[in-house]
Amino acid sequence: MDGTLRFWRAEGQSFFQRFLLWADALDPLLLFKSANEIKRTSLFIQIDEKTLSEPIKNNQVFWIASKSSIHPDTDKIIPVLFRPPAFMPITLPLVIVSSVQHQARHSFFWQFVFHTYTTAFTLVNGNGTPKAEEYSLYQKQLFLGLGAVSYSACIGALPLTFMNRYALKSSLMQLVIKKLLPAPLLGLTSAFNVAMVRSPEFDNGIEVMDRNGKVIGVSKNAGKKAVMETALSRAVLFGTTFFLPEVLMYFVQRTRFVKNPRALGSARMFVIMSVLGGMLPVSFSMFPQCGEIKRADLEPEILSSTEETEFFYNRGI
Repeated sequence: MDGTLRFWRAEGQSFFQRFLLWADALDPLLLFKSANEIKRTSLFIQIDEKTLSEPIKNNQVFWIASKSSIHPDTDKIIPVLFRPPAFMPITLPLVIVSSVQHQARHSFFWQFVFHTYTTAFTLVNGNGTPKAEEYSLYQKQLFLGLGAVSYSACIGALPLTFMNRYALKSSLMQLVIKKLLPAPLLGLTSAFNVAMVRSPEFDNGIEVMDRNGKVIGVSKNAGKKAVMETALSRAVLFGTTFFLPEVLMYFVQRTRFVKNPRALGSARMFVIMSVLGGMLPVSFSMFPQCGEIKRADLEPEILSSTEETEFFYNRGI
């Protein structure tokens, strides 16, 4: 078992523990660490990993730097734009721009850009279990990802298309199309993209390990569980990020707390930034990074080789 997964298993038992760890790991300043620094950190952890408790308590800074930059399955350095600390700085302006579009073609373009990035992030940070015919697998994932992104952008722009085409200008239609629909649509399409780009984990399975870190087999059931948990967390993240600011800004406008239109726009951006910044560690912490699956949920061919009752896997992000 990779050292990062051991760290998550030991220190990330509760939601609150995982939230605090992710709050540190999502620090954008970690993006400025060079490849040499990251490699030295990884080497230090490998050398110092004698027990599960000693390195965690004494060298937590090294663990945070490692888990924010190195893939736990492949031990490769994650490209800087797709590291967890880069997620908010890149998605925040895309969320803000997407939320203020009133033309269908503009909405399609910005949602296409948004979903392209989040889908690529999911692909890079998914489970990295080695699979047969990796070249054809990557081609399949890219094809599925492109199809999912195009579909999601079309679905996101569809309400504005109907509104503009059929001149739906009533206050009720404006409320439904511009305020109520974007949140569930973005949440559902975000979950759909995760499920599509990581669908090979359903077909090929992911590695599961015993409590000592020994790989005991490849499980499709574990792959399905990992993908579904990640998809749900992504739906909660972006569904809430689009819905909650609309609710808060509604009360701000009703109370006339902010009257100037420019100040209202600034307040809206601040609210979106605050909600996204708070929801990001929440969504990443919803499920353990070192996922656990019971013996009864695994395939019989895996169980025949071990008497263990609990098994672990890398859920991915």
